Amino acid sequence: MKNIRNFAIISHIDHGKSTLADRMLEITSTVPREKIKPQMLDTMELERERGITIKLQPVTMEFAFRHAIPKSKLQIPNKSQISNSKSLKIENWELENSNSTFMLNLIDTPGHVDFAYEVSRSLAAVEGAILLVDAGKGIQAQTLANLHLAQENKLTIIPVVNKIDLPGARIEETREEIAKLLNIKNEEILNVSAKTGQGVENLLNEIIARIPPPKGKREGEFKALIFDSVYDEFRGAIAYVRVFDGELKRGEKIKFLASGKSEVANEIGRFRLKYESAEKLGAGEIGYIVTGEREIKNIKVGDTISHDSPAQVSPIPGFKIPKPFVYASFYIQGGDPSLLRQALEKLSLNDSSLNFAPESSKSFGQGFKCGFLGLLHLEIVKERLEREYGLNLIVTQPQVAYKLTNNSQLTTNNYEEPWVRLEIITPQEYIGPVMELVQSRRAIYKNTSYIGDRIILEYEIPLAEIIVDFYDKLKSVSSGYASQNYEFIGYRPGDLVKLDCLVAGDKVEEFSRIVPRQRQMTEAKNLVNKLKELLPRQMFEVSLQAAVGGKILAREDIPAMRKDVTAKLYGGDRTRKDKLLKKQAKGKKKMKQLGKVQIPDDVFLEMLKR
Repeated sequence: MKNIRNFAIISHIDHGKSTLADRMLEITSTVPREKIKPQMLDTMELERERGITIKLQPVTMEFAFRHAIPKSKLQIPNKSQISNSKSLKIENWELENSNSTFMLNLIDTPGHVDFAYEVSRSLAAVEGAILLVDAGKGIQAQTLANLHLAQENKLTIIPVVNKIDLPGARIEETREEIAKLLNIKNEEILNVSAKTGQGVENLLNEIIARIPPPKGKREGEFKALIFDSVYDEFRGAIAYVRVFDGELKRGEKIKFLASGKSEVANEIGRFRLKYESAEKLGAGEIGYIVTGEREIKNIKVGDTISHDSPAQVSPIPGFKIPKPFVYASFYIQGGDPSLLRQALEKLSLNDSSLNFAPESSKSFGQGFKCGFLGLLHLEIVKERLEREYGLNLIVTQPQVAYKLTNNSQLTTNNYEEPWVRLEIITPQEYIGPVMELVQSRRAIYKNTSYIGDRIILEYEIPLAEIIVDFYDKLKSVSSGYASQNYEFIGYRPGDLVKLDCLVAGDKVEEFSRIVPRQRQMTEAKNLVNKLKELLPRQMFEVSLQAAVGGKILAREDIPAMRKDVTAKLYGGDRTRKDKLLKKQAKGKKKMKQLGKVQIPDDVFLEMLKR
């Protein structure tokens, strides 16, 4: 165990985590140099297309500690006080043999706020973390958020400045920002270029020197934590585990403590880009277990696995499952709803933060109400369902989850809405437009602080105000330099109303929405104007109304299609023409009273787009 190091790479999105992982794979000869390609650990097609990491990805490397680092170079205080946060422990571990080969278990993590749960699960399986900061962009919002997650797990932090090869790199300024944030000396921060490989070998040496070996007992009762899982069509559920105590051999019987179910470990192994089977997994190692289990509910992320024996094993503390606050309904077009259920069940094994429950709609039939951690999470799930399972989906407009203070009535002043703590980091020259944008969204200002020449703005804001277009507008007003992170803080009473849409006097429930009272008129006008543009004309006049309670706030009328009933007439008495026109008007009046408007599917789809 003394030659094992478990660590993760954490940073803001697009700061070079996956590229750094590529260089590590190359330097440790885990992948031959000629076979290295960008984003080796990003195995999903979506990850490569978007250039972001969506799923945590573990890999095992072997590295020979090539030269001893002078102990004086690594004298780091045992405790480094982090500004406004708990202390982190950074220790110097003496190496008995500087020529030893070490097993390095790396977990590459996502950087987007929507996938913070992937990061938190990764950090529960390791002893250390590389805090990677882009030398051109400096510390950003998700850098701080991921740092706090590492702090909560009491991990050893190795601060690293990346992209030092860029012409516009702010190396010294970024080092000063990190030193101030962590309250450490400037020389404790490493410089690397993940693109060229400069400094990466030294970083691997520092990982061995600074990050402590895992604790645990090889001879103890086997105990492992499931930190992730995937579903394979041929092998069933595959559990990704961190072994804390004991040893598991292939063919031994194991038990999942949460479900109480016993299975045989048909295959165990480690991650070498692909699955590499092994005869055993021991304490401190990260690997996988295949039992052939096809009941997805029996493999739970956060569960503890032990030997199937009479010995009592206490479960390892698992993870706090994040509660989704963004919801959208998924329906399948021209297919069996059970196919959507099966796809969601399999996907939820690979994405434990995805929630879903059945629901039905008059317009779309049977479907599922799905909960997400954010809009990017929603988009990724939708694309994966369509690509990996071949489904043609209808997705409704995303909304947050509201609470009723009185469950018996849907009235005004009866709603509570989710609020979040919003943290924005922006250069000083953009503070005016950024503050103007935030304050237009019902936000409450809380605090301002500084990191170098940039400002951290803290607000409390309703989640509904930032889930749709806020991020794009923030990037627009800051020329792309501002970054954001948010954290749920609770539900609060809101001055909200339910806006209904009536088409020819009939309420269309799919178009109903909750809106702030102060914006009800604007939202009502936008709703009927958009619907007027999309809805085809009928043989009779159609009224479009937006209402709150019994009060009509906005109305638009779609005029009837005009059919020239006098086209066949020629010459003759005027009374014949008048008779036909009067008959047409009478028929249209009757159609208006009795007619029903069939809203086409494409109109529903356009209306439900944000």
